[in-house]
Amino acid sequence: MAKSTLEQWRMFKAVAEHGGFMQAAESVHKSQSSVHHAVNKMEEQLGVELFEIQGRKTSLTDAGKQLLRRVNYLLAETERFENVAQNLKVGVESTLTVAVDEAFPKPILYQAMEKVSEEYPLVHLEIIETILTGANELLNKGLAQVAVAPFVLDNELSEVICDVEFIAVCGAQHGLAQKNTVTPEDLKSCRQIVLRDSGTEKRIDIGWLGSEQRWTVSHLASSIELIRKGLGFAWLPKPAVQQYLDDGSLVPLALKRGAKRSLPFYLNFEDADSLGPVARSFIGQIRYLSL
Repeated sequence: MAKSTLEQWRMFKAVAEHGGFMQAAESVHKSQSSVHHAVNKMEEQLGVELFEIQGRKTSLTDAGKQLLRRVNYLLAETERFENVAQNLKVGVESTLTVAVDEAFPKPILYQAMEKVSEEYPLVHLEIIETILTGANELLNKGLAQVAVAPFVLDNELSEVICDVEFIAVCGAQHGLAQKNTVTPEDLKSCRQIVLRDSGTEKRIDIGWLGSEQRWTVSHLASSIELIRKGLGFAWLPKPAVQQYLDDGSLVPLALKRGAKRSLPFYLNFEDADSLGPVARSFIGQIRYLSL
């Protein structure tokens, strides 16, 4: 059981910061005797002297200096705790979980997260990165409040927010990179790197899957790394690979048809009326930034 109280520590901090009991009393709107009593009581309870008085000057002891550093953290955490409680009282979520397909442009996602955190700095944002049907599955299971996915919901209330361009690429040293024209027959004899659907209930495959050799990976970053090493080819979201196209480590395939394709992305949520202010803020930011 704690021997001291938060109020006593607030009094202690006030005296330390203002250099005296009278000045501290004015800052916390208490009588000087109340502040003096609170600090003296705490010194008795803890068995340590926090201040030393020399003439009219009140100074921290070495022990007081050490405790002041810790009490600043304690009081800051207490304030955050009280703010969280206030948020809950007025209906602000303490946590927002968003499922986002890995192909969705990261700059838009990160800017939306930053803006929401500026508005609600105490709210914990949890981003779950998914592939294909994974985002909507998490939404349907109640494990996310918002999903950004390449598929609509069954309720037909999905909202198109942007189109993402996918481009066929291989590593700069791959044999396909040396060809002036790439045919479907060329692709069939090369290894294709495929992303595994992170959903477990209705896993699907999309796009061209005609290669006789395939490696399947679970994350977009793994696919990019393998292709940059010359170990295969794939259709990848252009925003995710633009930097590697610019530095030459990835090369667009010279296909006559199908080298590029566009995939719509949807903003999905189950019941707009049940969403809290943080979810609404995130949705608004995604809409605005995707324009």
